[in-house]
Amino acid sequence: MLGRSANGIFWLFRNLERAENTARLVEAGFRMALTRDARDASDEWRSVIVTLGLRGLYEAKFGNEYIGHNVINFVLRDRDNPGHVLAMCELARTNARMVRAGITREVWESVNDSWLKLRELLARPVTEARLGAVIDTIRRQSTQVRGAMEGTMLRNEIYNFARIGSFIERADNTARILDVKYYVLLPSISYVGSSLDNVQWENVLRSLAGERAYRWLNAGRMDARGIAEFLILDGRFPRSLAFCYSKLRSNLAHLAREYGEETEAHAILHRADHDLQNLTIEAIFEQGLHQFIGQFITRNTRLAQQIQRDYRFTE
Repeated sequence: MLGRSANGIFWLFRNLERAENTARLVEAGFRMALTRDARDASDEWRSVIVTLGLRGLYEAKFGNEYIGHNVINFVLRDRDNPGHVLAMCELARTNARMVRAGITREVWESVNDSWLKLRELLARPVTEARLGAVIDTIRRQSTQVRGAMEGTMLRNEIYNFARIGSFIERADNTARILDVKYYVLLPSISYVGSSLDNVQWENVLRSLAGERAYRWLNAGRMDARGIAEFLILDGRFPRSLAFCYSKLRSNLAHLAREYGEETEAHAILHRADHDLQNLTIEAIFEQGLHQFIGQFITRNTRLAQQIQRDYRFTE
């Protein structure tokens, strides 16, 4: 398989995953802002921008004023933000066209249909009244593409590069949301363990589509340590770090069998996966959640870059 084709598949599904994750984060910020006064609502919207790494770009346009309407449109459709959701979907479509011969008709039609619907939906500014419908459409279209891939694609190298792109991106998103919890969402260390702290952790779960699963497993009990363990180490939850890395291990193993050898990316993954499997939540909190997440994000980025080098994505 040509490196350019592998690159196109990898980024097609990475951009789709990023678009959905971004939409979920905006929705969670909106829900929290509705429950707060104007000053605290501004902090919630700021947390969305910081989590996405867009603070510099946002403040260059709007200053330090974090208003819901501005944040929503900056993240979803503003051309001054090159990483807005509509741009991600356009990049996904461009990548899908580039690898058209390597994907099924159903996957291509799903990607193209998603782009056309979102282009129409985001052609005008998104009001808070319309936000729910917009977020639902982004989620639904992403699910449609994934369903087409799972239902029609051969389990070959193309499928494996698609899954690798998805799970690299998903792990990064989960890690960043967890990190921002302690450094942006919570206004003061004095709130730790309070009702506000519990609401913030509930918001983290909601932004990762994990609230119902967590409540089902824990009889509705909200506990910071339990939620962190669920999102980091619980291999049953499809957005946990442990789950993402179990899937990366499987898909990279398939590539090794297909190409007849393991690469440096496999070595990086083996070390990272081994560390995750042997960690406890007590050890993570003793080390410091921020320190652990920082190391994880760095290693996850290094893994993604090594995969691109090992499989010659630029050739």
